Amino acid sequence: MNRSVGNGVRRNSSGLARDFEILEILGSDEALRSGGLGVSQVAQLTGRDKAVASRTLATLAETGLVERDDETLRYMLGSRLYALAARTASTSLVHASRGILRRLVQSTRETSHLCVLRGGNVLTLMSELSPHDVRTTGWAGTTTAAWRTPSGRALLSDWDEDALEQWYDDHGRDQPLVGRFDQSDDSVFPVLDAPHPGNAPVTDFASLLTELGRIRDQGYALSDEELEFGVVAASAPITDFTGRVVAAINVSAPKVRIGSRLDALGTLVGRASRELSSRLGATPGG
Repeated sequence: MNRSVGNGVRRNSSGLARDFEILEILGSDEALRSGGLGVSQVAQLTGRDKAVASRTLATLAETGLVERDDETLRYMLGSRLYALAARTASTSLVHASRGILRRLVQSTRETSHLCVLRGGNVLTLMSELSPHDVRTTGWAGTTTAAWRTPSGRALLSDWDEDALEQWYDDHGRDQPLVGRFDQSDDSVFPVLDAPHPGNAPVTDFASLLTELGRIRDQGYALSDEELEFGVVAASAPITDFTGRVVAAINVSAPKVRIGSRLDALGTLVGRASRELSSRLGATPGG
């Protein structure tokens, strides 16, 4: 495929092809590393007039296919695009995960999720809901600040220290919820603006490094009323045939049902993540 980034500017395209060209650029490694691209960068990479690029990005933002950070004014791929992609049956990760998530729900009776990292955020690709009437939310298509979630920390667990430091400088103060999230004021498990005292494993860069070391040692990450009131969660990283972490499995549950068994939940989620990693070609201990 003739890509715009790194292989010259592609010209004379029109309509949907021109929109797709922008989506490709916003999905490039450069855009993901920097938390998005500004209008001038997009215009330069596509060979378009800046005003034209700005109008196109604004139109794509209205549809939810791209999103703009209000502080940096950078554009990034939108949660709606990822949610649509998650529904594609041919997506190997989603297809391979579905049965494992359902088995986790059967064995734990709690809600399970498949998550990936997008810049500073965790995007939930898919959720399988608990059969209980009182259960945690299905977050498919929603993004949350990675440092505030066990899934985010599991997804960062194979990064080197230099890359982590740059990432934390850019995203260590991101707000909890970034995408679209429909939560009523009387939600049983409201999102917390800040974790309860003593429930935040990450408060600065040093504590992030400590927490990631713990995740690598035990194979899973935990959260105790860190993001939502009354909710605990366990997450574990998924690796592919290259040995890189590409996704995370998460199980979230009301704290009153899990009690002191949170580590046991983490062990179970870790076992499921290793099974999925094996399906993606990862080698044991790799």
